[in-house]
Amino acid sequence: MLLGVEAIFWLVLALAVALGGRYALAGMPMLMSALVPPGLMAAEAGPPVKAVAAFPITVRADSGLYAPRVLAAGPGFPQWLEARVAFAKTTGVSSDGVVPRPVPAIAIVIDDLGADGIDTRRAIALPKAVSLSFLPYPAAAPQFAREALRAGHQVLVHVPMEPDGRTDPGPNALLTSLDAAANNARLDWALSRIPGFSGINNHEGSRFTADRAALIPVMAHIADRHVFFLDSRTSADTQVVTLARAFGVASAGRDVFLDDTISPQAIAAQLARAETIAREQGVVIAIGHPHPETMAALARWTAEAASRGYELVTARDAIRLKTEREVRSLDASLSAAR
Repeated sequence: MLLGVEAIFWLVLALAVALGGRYALAGMPMLMSALVPPGLMAAEAGPPVKAVAAFPITVRADSGLYAPRVLAAGPGFPQWLEARVAFAKTTGVSSDGVVPRPVPAIAIVIDDLGADGIDTRRAIALPKAVSLSFLPYPAAAPQFAREALRAGHQVLVHVPMEPDGRTDPGPNALLTSLDAAANNARLDWALSRIPGFSGINNHEGSRFTADRAALIPVMAHIADRHVFFLDSRTSADTQVVTLARAFGVASAGRDVFLDDTISPQAIAAQLARAETIAREQGVVIAIGHPHPETMAALARWTAEAASRGYELVTARDAIRLKTEREVRSLDASLSAAR
């Protein structure tokens, strides 16, 4: 029953080996886990699925040590994900038996946590579906991360990365001026500081996340850790999601910043914007910070979200939902072009 999956795996592995270079294989552990997701048997037992794109692979020709060795996904997605979408379209349920989501989903992520105890504990007091992202360098960050885990929150590492301009992202930031080994050592240090993390998002990073040459070896390293990368989208030129796909790293971008302007009225307006996107697209990711105004607004909003027709989901679930939505959109576009 799994012969088709095995064939895909060995085909991709053979391509990677033929191209040469161990960094081409960086996404293979993630691919292995993705190839046999929950409900795959149900998908195979359903109606025959015609793949719209067999996960086409192209080779990047960028300059630099790592870039020529990176397998970059074309417009397609892994076949198991396309199968889930096609099965849902023909049966009305997903391949793991879940009825398609009728409720708009909203993920709230609070980052910059760990430095101030009062602010951090206000965030921990929010509903457990709110994901919390901790800076690695505050001394108390590991303790607060453990408190968040005990309260049921999903925990992220808020990894400092180089910004444009003169803003200081904090100690041990990933920098475009450092080599791959130095940046990966800094990443390992950041991850070692926060227990129980499920993924990362960038703190600052407008310059670093737009620099393919600097980001490629870091993304390969993240793939080895089997965690997701939520792109805070601090740059319009960010390469995070594109490169994450190439390495098999689960990734999606932030849609809304809740508190660029710190006032109750501005935060309420951004929450309303998040609701609009969720209604239109099915899922939205909003990032906020532990300002008293933000915490007060979220305490009220989360208490009313369900009664107003919204489901609060974790960052990881939102990334999955956004990715599945992209596959559906791609499938619809290809079908219309036929």
